[in-house]
Amino acid sequence: MSRPAEPSLPVQGLILWRHGRTEWNAEGRFQGRLDPPLDEVGRRQAVEAAPHLIASAGLGADAVVVSSDLERAADTAAALTALLGVPLLLDPRLREHGMGSWEGLTRDEVAATYPDQYADWLAGRPVRGRGGEEPEQVAERALAALRDLPPARVAVVVTHGGTSGRLVERLLGLGPGQRRMFGPLGNCSWSELQEQSGSWRLMRHNVAAPKTSVVDGDGAARRAAAAGQDLPVRAGANPEEGGAGPVGDADAVV
Repeated sequence: MSRPAEPSLPVQGLILWRHGRTEWNAEGRFQGRLDPPLDEVGRRQAVEAAPHLIASAGLGADAVVVSSDLERAADTAAALTALLGVPLLLDPRLREHGMGSWEGLTRDEVAATYPDQYADWLAGRPVRGRGGEEPEQVAERALAALRDLPPARVAVVVTHGGTSGRLVERLLGLGPGQRRMFGPLGNCSWSELQEQSGSWRLMRHNVAAPKTSVVDGDGAARRAAAAGQDLPVRAGANPEEGGAGPVGDADAVV
């Protein structure tokens, strides 16, 4: 059964922007509340996405920008505030979903070390015994951060895949069984929500800057650019660990 929609916040609109890629995202490694930095691709993603986000959402000097204080999110947010000329607010309540004993491990390592937990995670059942946080705890702390925002037309919330998913669910009044209704945010992609008549509506989801050539370790992007071709920005498909893999919606099955 769905929960009631969240009451009005001090802002009329929300943009939930996921941070750029990290090396751990590329490796399919669970990040959680650990703090790996953006890699070269992630830094480029943030710089290239920021002006598109501004144009897409019509952002100006009246926008509020608040970020998780983890480095990968704060550095992504800084690319936006540098263009807008607004201060960057940091709030630890916007950190990623804590994954307990899984943090720092790859999917294969979790499957080998905690096979029962991993099977529950894949099946969408609650994962018991790994520590970390429950989805409801993530939603509550993140919402507390949003309630403390200054009044504004729109707030850009720079956060993480799991945390953004919990916020979308809570604002739309979705229950645990409905988490797979929306795909996860890719690295440097965003969702837009608007409050209308006391309820929140998801206006756009998983929006990304146009595809571009990104310099990566093997030089493939450089070769593609020289040939007049484009490569897509590589985005981690799975929110809490951010890496590509057979399951596309990691945070949907926490």
